Amino acid sequence: MSMEDLKHLMQHHYLKYASYVILDRAIPNVVDGLKPVQRRILQMLYTMHDGKLHKVSNVVGQTMQLHPHGDMPIKEALVNLANKGYMLDTQGNFGNLYTGDPSAAARYIETRLADLALEAMFNPDLTEFIPSYDGRNKEPIVLPAKLPLLLMQGAEGIAVGMSTHILPHNFNELLEAQIAILEGENFKILPDFPTGGIMDASQYENGKGKVKLRVKIEVRDPKTLAITQICHGTTTESLIRSIDEAAKKGKVKIDAINDYTADKVEIEIKLPRGQYAEDIIEALYAYTECEVTLNSQVVVIKDDLPWETTVDEILKYNTELLQGFLKKELEIERDRLTEKIFDKTLEQIFIENRLYKKIEEISSYEKIHSTIEASLVPFHKRLSRVPTHEDRERLLSIPIRRISRFDINKNEQEIREIEVKLEGVNKDLKQIKRVAVRYLKELVKKYGKDHPRKTQIRAIQEIDRRAIETRTIKVGFDPAAGFVGTKVAGPLTFECTNFDKLLVMQQNGSYAVINIPEKQYIQAEGTKIAYVGVADKKTVFNVAYRDPKSKYCFAKRFIVSKFIIDKPYRYFEEGMDLQYLSTAQQVKLEMIFTPKPKQKVAGGSFSFDKVLVKAVTAHGIRMANREVKKVFLDTGEKKGSPQLELFSAKK
Repeated sequence: MSMEDLKHLMQHHYLKYASYVILDRAIPNVVDGLKPVQRRILQMLYTMHDGKLHKVSNVVGQTMQLHPHGDMPIKEALVNLANKGYMLDTQGNFGNLYTGDPSAAARYIETRLADLALEAMFNPDLTEFIPSYDGRNKEPIVLPAKLPLLLMQGAEGIAVGMSTHILPHNFNELLEAQIAILEGENFKILPDFPTGGIMDASQYENGKGKVKLRVKIEVRDPKTLAITQICHGTTTESLIRSIDEAAKKGKVKIDAINDYTADKVEIEIKLPRGQYAEDIIEALYAYTECEVTLNSQVVVIKDDLPWETTVDEILKYNTELLQGFLKKELEIERDRLTEKIFDKTLEQIFIENRLYKKIEEISSYEKIHSTIEASLVPFHKRLSRVPTHEDRERLLSIPIRRISRFDINKNEQEIREIEVKLEGVNKDLKQIKRVAVRYLKELVKKYGKDHPRKTQIRAIQEIDRRAIETRTIKVGFDPAAGFVGTKVAGPLTFECTNFDKLLVMQQNGSYAVINIPEKQYIQAEGTKIAYVGVADKKTVFNVAYRDPKSKYCFAKRFIVSKFIIDKPYRYFEEGMDLQYLSTAQQVKLEMIFTPKPKQKVAGGSFSFDKVLVKAVTAHGIRMANREVKKVFLDTGEKKGSPQLELFSAKK
């Protein structure tokens, strides 16, 4: 096989695979709003329907006659369809939409078609069928849906080279919008989520934009918050996890969080001392899943091709389909009533005029048919069409008992009643828009109360996280006791934001970055604290340290720019003695050299200006080529004992 043949083969197979995934798996059809697996489930439930509940395992097994994949995808699709809340009645544990808990095994749960599905999704007379994957059964190409199910349920799917993310909308609002379309009025539809919440749809852009969602938070008391509705696409578990992570990062401060969710969402948040409910709400929106943004991308299958469109266009298309389906149903009903009138009129003519008497003496079956055919000719004007061979067969099959008891008056009354119905059908066919409006209003009246709007629509102001971070708090430090925190009344205090981190440097060369505590002991064993301040990633430190073995002194300048919270680091090598630490600029040190015989120079000076700012892990440069006994800060005053310029950054 040549490279060209291989290239052609791969291209052919790839296109075939991509087309299959797009058309037959991932993207819903605009007509009925269903993916193939969902359509097959509903069709099988319609075939099985007897008013009773069916074991889901049985439904899954039956659906495998139509679906060329495994049983687990069918079960997952069925559970997902049931949780949408429109097409299926359920019994048993189908999972929890709020907590994300899975459903029970298929053998323990039951389902059947809901009344809404039976009324608005099926009509065998309007359904076109094709052979199933193995040719043993028939499956519908699409269902004749008289509902905008795609927008009601929403849909998500990832295919080859494309994806769709259609947000769910409110049942009543969609049908009211369809009525507005039929009556030539303006309309606007916005998403509505089963989990509720608060929504800002100012950037929805007819399904091509995004919406912002927030949980519903109640303030029970100044120290207690309760979340009673969550955002679509999240669960109580993921929400609590996001709050815990934000608390670990110091973005929010909580004392306890409890999940009491069952049939309704209830997450209770208890706040610590110094924190109040009204103050923490903004931070929850900013740093947790209490606020999420959902993007909408409307891609559907229309006429066996992908169609990228808007929710308004889909609703208008579904409204046109509704009128078409209702018209076809009326035409079928018209033909049925016309045929019923024909049958009753033909039967009355046959019995009333005693045409059966003309065939009593005829022995040939063909002669009987020709005799009846000839005897009916004078009555053709009373009939809607000329009787056929099948019509004459039906006349010949009328039993004698029925002929003898035939009531002409009753038959004529029945014909008049059917004619009244037929007149009504013909009238409806001339004003199909009015019929569609009436149909939609009846659906709203019958089922609307079961589907109220759950998501509240409200403008949501953009949160300024920087404004939240600039709230200042006062941190105290007690060098003697070794405690630091917001509740430490030490001699040294400094201000910082409530989301800052503290840099703690020990005299033995170790350091760590910690979250701001209420009160925490930070002094390491066997050493003292050299510096406490805000880890701002920009402060330059000047450090001088001495090697007790070689007696040489080293100097370095660095910025603590990278760190992991609570992880220990070092800013000079282990075993060294810290001589000086400061954040001041233009620092100059005086050194006293170790006395030695014939040594003429007793000391020297060192300026940090000559030291480059490097990484905290870099080695220091030697301050002098002599052994150093002591280091002093050059203040212009009398030299004393060595000193550390501690806490100079935030005095």
